[in-house]
Amino acid sequence: MPSAVIFIGPSLPPEEAKKILPDAEYLPPAKRGDLTAAAAAGAKTIVLIDGVFFQDRAVGHREILAALRSGIKVVGSSSMGALRASEMDTLGMIGVGEIYRWYKDGKINADDEVGLVYDPETQTALSEPMVNIRASCAAAKAAKIITDEEETELLRACKALYYPDRTYRRILREAEVAEETKSALSQWLKTNAVDQKRHDAIECLKTVRDML
Repeated sequence: MPSAVIFIGPSLPPEEAKKILPDAEYLPPAKRGDLTAAAAAGAKTIVLIDGVFFQDRAVGHREILAALRSGIKVVGSSSMGALRASEMDTLGMIGVGEIYRWYKDGKINADDEVGLVYDPETQTALSEPMVNIRASCAAAKAAKIITDEEETELLRACKALYYPDRTYRRILREAEVAEETKSALSQWLKTNAVDQKRHDAIECLKTVRDML
């Protein structure tokens, strides 16, 4: 029996995740019923990082609650896991990472904050989740690449886009900020863009490793 069953995909490639937690079983982003199947197969720890949102039925609250009531540890982070953990931590689900805290604190509240499109074969992200864009804009503001007002406008432009259309290039094209700011930010993002989902997934796996 593996040490944990981990649903992961675009947030962190499984081959990288295995370097942190080599004895776990790695499965693609979870859909409705996958946690129930993992529980039935004897999992003692289930880690929900990535899950489907719009491609299929999302992981349900009832299946998480059933797993918790049966004594299984359920940990959530980074993407669907962060959202579900913020909704169910009072019932025993464990949340890890900055995105989980953003949901929990009410800084964000919508599914589309972590939504993206990805290649189902390679699990490679094809759009940028808004949580990453928020983190990158905050870092750019701290580095004085953009102002408070420009950050607000960039996030407004991002939110106005349908989640599969969110890329830094598209946001820079749509945002009403000065051209010199767009150019400076575009250059800065090449080496400084923040992948908050990745950071949270790594933090989660290390937390689970220490738990086990």
